[in-house]
Amino acid sequence: MPPPILLTVDDDPEVSRSLARDLRQQYGEEYRIRRAESGSEALDALKELKLRDEQVGLLLADHRMPEMTGVEFLEQARQFYPKARRVLLTAYADTDAAIGAINQADVDYYLLKPWDPPQEKLFPVLDDLLEDWKSHAQRKSDDRVRVVGHRWSAPSHAVRDFLTRNQLPFRWLELDRDAEAATLLDANGSDRDHLPLVVTDDGQVLQAPSTTELAAALGLSSTPSLPFYDLIIIGAGPAGLGAAVYGASEGLRTVLVEKEAIGGQAGQSSRIENYLGFPSGIAGGDLARRAVTQARRFGAEMLLTTEVASMDICGSARVVRLANGDQLSAHAVLLTTGVAYRRLPAEGADEFAGRGVFYGGTATEAESARDEDVYIVGGANSAGQAAVFFARTARSVTIVVRGDNLERSMSQYLIEQISQIPNIRIRTNSEIVGVSGDEHLERVRIADRKAGTEEEVATSWLFVFIGAAPYTDWLPKEVLRDDRGFVLTGPDLVVDGTLPADWPLERHPYFLETSVPGVFAAGDVRGQSVKRVASAVGEGAMAVTLIHRYMEML
Repeated sequence: MPPPILLTVDDDPEVSRSLARDLRQQYGEEYRIRRAESGSEALDALKELKLRDEQVGLLLADHRMPEMTGVEFLEQARQFYPKARRVLLTAYADTDAAIGAINQADVDYYLLKPWDPPQEKLFPVLDDLLEDWKSHAQRKSDDRVRVVGHRWSAPSHAVRDFLTRNQLPFRWLELDRDAEAATLLDANGSDRDHLPLVVTDDGQVLQAPSTTELAAALGLSSTPSLPFYDLIIIGAGPAGLGAAVYGASEGLRTVLVEKEAIGGQAGQSSRIENYLGFPSGIAGGDLARRAVTQARRFGAEMLLTTEVASMDICGSARVVRLANGDQLSAHAVLLTTGVAYRRLPAEGADEFAGRGVFYGGTATEAESARDEDVYIVGGANSAGQAAVFFARTARSVTIVVRGDNLERSMSQYLIEQISQIPNIRIRTNSEIVGVSGDEHLERVRIADRKAGTEEEVATSWLFVFIGAAPYTDWLPKEVLRDDRGFVLTGPDLVVDGTLPADWPLERHPYFLETSVPGVFAAGDVRGQSVKRVASAVGEGAMAVTLIHRYMEML
């Protein structure tokens, strides 16, 4: 396959040549550089490239062009190459138009002209965008891992969700839809009653594997490289990833332990639009991938798909025992295990989990739900982001929320977006009270608490984003928690000026420190925390500072 293309569009021939020259100098070994001098010329080029099935990684267009502006071109170009990264070149006076393009045309970035020196003002931005594009292009094209399953198989969904959340490229082959699926089953002597079938890139065949078995086959499982660390981070959500970056960059021997997938709940978000530094928003999985790359660059160690069983306090050491029998020891432990969505308390919901009822994880089922009626339960940002995401391809999206509005629990920018999307409907004062079907979900029963009525509607897709339960049952009793299981830290441990009975030090606990000195908590798992990605990352960074202070006193 020929190298992918970077296409520039500028009606000024001198600027066009200059931009192409800079791009060729920086990216010429990996990409082909093509240029056009009008939007219509560029669209004709994209049509030709599409017919030849060639890849386009980046579209870079000047805003002020006659006949067709850069924004108009980038908007029309999406129908041919929706995954290509889109950049608008603009003058300072057109900044408002550029920001509007981000909101309306889904432009990834805008750059001010002139871009000299390109090493500072052009290449760093394009490097970042092209790295994102390559990551998505590889995931789409890499079919070395093949998964054969059924659309309504809960184990098949679990495997797909695991691979998707861990950003492992795979090819999904659905029985009764893909001819290759039956061929693979027959070739491996498998049957339809034990799905999914996973064939790895090195020829291993796994029949209905657990996620632990799958992780081992794909080389994800790992063992600790050191007998003792400065810092053990448990949980790879935004708080844990933030702490890993700051801890490793500041010289702490840092290891991060994650049970399921990098990114936590935030990693499942289709788009986070209010995180600092990403004006066009960023998918949760992409943010997690960047953070992992950054943490590893500084030397943080990652133990993925590794479950923690218990923690012991052994003098000044904190010992974490893993479910596989290994153990880790360190001066300090940071708890960033986050929360899990609560189960839907509706009749029949457990029976259809993974077969029409899904908890978070919209990316796995997005394509399967195309042109269908999707129902979403919940009124917080995660539910709103899922609704906007599904509305692009679903026939309709209905948000079911118990309150009388979304203002109490959802960010205003999401509320405004939802109000402008015609195929999203909001049912307030309502809740799902029952689900039913044969082999998979087919109907849900919705109660209107205000009207006192119930209605049954047809749907095969119900996504649940309600409440949050912290993952803290494994902690020792010495780590105090509130009545909902969230970890108490800092000032929340002091009641009427009195420290916890077992607190051994004269000083008060640091702000993010638990009732056990040297054990800290950050992010959603912490009581009274702000449930936002930015605050979780901030707490992770703050915890590293406090851990330094703690270690200085050892």
